[in-house]
Amino acid sequence: MSQFSSGDVIADRRADYARMLAEGRDFAAAAELMEQALELAPGWAAGWFRLGEYREKAELETAEDAYRRALELEPEDVFGATLKLAVIGAEEAPDQPPSRYVESLFDEYAERFDTALVEKLDYSVPGKLTALVLPHAPFALTVDLGCGTGLFGAEIKEHTARLEGFDLSTNMLAKAEEKALYDHLGQSDLSLSAEESGLFGPDLPKHRADLVSAADVLMYLGSLETVFPLVADLLAPRGLFAFSVEDAGEEEGFVLRDSLRYAHSEAHIRLLLAHHRLELLEIERTTIRMDAGKPVRGILFLSRKAA
Repeated sequence: MSQFSSGDVIADRRADYARMLAEGRDFAAAAELMEQALELAPGWAAGWFRLGEYREKAELETAEDAYRRALELEPEDVFGATLKLAVIGAEEAPDQPPSRYVESLFDEYAERFDTALVEKLDYSVPGKLTALVLPHAPFALTVDLGCGTGLFGAEIKEHTARLEGFDLSTNMLAKAEEKALYDHLGQSDLSLSAEESGLFGPDLPKHRADLVSAADVLMYLGSLETVFPLVADLLAPRGLFAFSVEDAGEEEGFVLRDSLRYAHSEAHIRLLLAHHRLELLEIERTTIRMDAGKPVRGILFLSRKAA
């Protein structure tokens, strides 16, 4: 967790012991020790969030108090306390996660992202999404939204004349740049309007892409009311939009899961596609990754903008 130093040596030492207790699944003892650390460093937002996690896992009702204190000390919510409050039933689930939380999450994850996802979690979306679009290749210009370290970029590179990648995390973009796959890389926030998103500019006109991809991106956005207009602005007539979501099953709309990721229903996505004049070409249900030893079910969509 970022900022996981209180600035007090003794408090940090107690927090380390608490973490070891938590790793041994003694969450009640971990919470007690974390409380002692916070007596020494009461203004430590990351510590309060960690206390909330320990209390939550120990099934203590006071988890809510700790998450609220973390949010009070860190109003930009870099730790995702608002999501945690929703998961434990203390608040309604927000339509979108805090952008600072998502940015921080992937900034910290960047160094070990490829190894963790591909080797440990059996992540397979980039290859499966590429297989979905290949019958329509080659492409003149592909825009890879939420490009991360470039896993989808590596798959599609030889099938597109120009490849652009956008991500919220600067550390992810730095990793993607090391791979020398992209003709253009830029920071972008998909929860903002076209003017603010970072996707458009003097050399980045609207309606320039014949393929837009979003591999395992939409589960970090919740409501997709901002994303689909951005995609429509990016796509040339008859351009393709290929993307994945976590499968919400029989749930309506979208739901926040305990993983702090959002799942979307097929019916909800179909409505959004129709509303934005995107024709559904293909749909595929599949396992997209493992999480805590269990398969995460997802849906891959391939759609086409109207002429």
